[in-house]
Amino acid sequence: MVDYIGTARLQELVSRIGPARFMQELAAEIEADYRRWDEFEKSARLASHSAVGVIELMPTSDGKLYSFKYVNGHPKNTAKGLLTVTAFGVLADVATGYPLLLSEMTFLTALRTAAISALAASRMARPASRVMALIGNGAQSEFQAMAFHRILGVRELRLYDSDREATAKLIRNLTRLQIPDLAVTRCSSIAEAVRGADIVTTVTADKCNATILTPDMIVPGMHLNAVGGDCPGKTELHADILRAKDVRIVVEFEPQARIEGEIQQLGGQGRVTDRADVLLAKQPARSSDREVTIFDSVGFALNDFSALRYLHRLNTENPDGGQRIDLIPEPDDPKDLFSGLARGRAAAGRRRFA
Repeated sequence: MVDYIGTARLQELVSRIGPARFMQELAAEIEADYRRWDEFEKSARLASHSAVGVIELMPTSDGKLYSFKYVNGHPKNTAKGLLTVTAFGVLADVATGYPLLLSEMTFLTALRTAAISALAASRMARPASRVMALIGNGAQSEFQAMAFHRILGVRELRLYDSDREATAKLIRNLTRLQIPDLAVTRCSSIAEAVRGADIVTTVTADKCNATILTPDMIVPGMHLNAVGGDCPGKTELHADILRAKDVRIVVEFEPQARIEGEIQQLGGQGRVTDRADVLLAKQPARSSDREVTIFDSVGFALNDFSALRYLHRLNTENPDGGQRIDLIPEPDDPKDLFSGLARGRAAAGRRRFA
């Protein structure tokens, strides 16, 4: 039997500790795993691209556990009443190859994406950064707002989305959450939103080379959390921001970021820093208070490994309400798989196979 976490069970487990604490604890799990960077198999995700979106597989292993995530990204889905991103994942035992957990990862990906963003900013943003512009107020925006408030202590959000209803939705949800000491300002333009911000998070969805931020909007010392550019042909930052002299770009895994991140615009040029090197103190997160830092976040399999492992442990520690499914046959004789199938047919009243 294999542990199974569907959407209802995930909602239950998160509600027990609250989404903000869940993301804070998940960020700590991810950081701990990045400190074991050399123990992990690393590869760019396997992507199948189409004109309307992408479907990807994201595998990794530390030699003891193996995980993969299936995830899609289809920006136009909302027009059909469907989610832009859906996902599920598996955590398995390397010693036997048996799966330990099959889990939904649509909610989990949203939580881990925001946790990663806030964790990176906690190292890269200037100390006492308290004002964040949030450009793109869709499905990921509430998670980003909660994570930055909890992990960094952000106290003011400046919101903008070209879809005014998306911003209204975000404000409603933040009001319902009653987050203490968090001021929210609705802005009429991107330029207005970033004015006075210490941190700028871009989390837009369109699959295109967009120019959400331009060089004239950037001031010394800003931290840019670029989340929305996550596949070939999908970016948010003007390339001149990336080429500027006093800029530090941090990526999760350079071979993947060169294909799918903001730095795809640099054509293989430009110096970047691996996030693991920052956490392992091999490279600084920033060199001065005037340096502009950019976290080019495209998502990486190690993040999902950490998320699945953390979720599996949380599920085990809270067994009431848990579910197991018969995903793997359990024959009396592992060399006689056929008899197990025959018993199933007989139980259904269909005794002949031929």
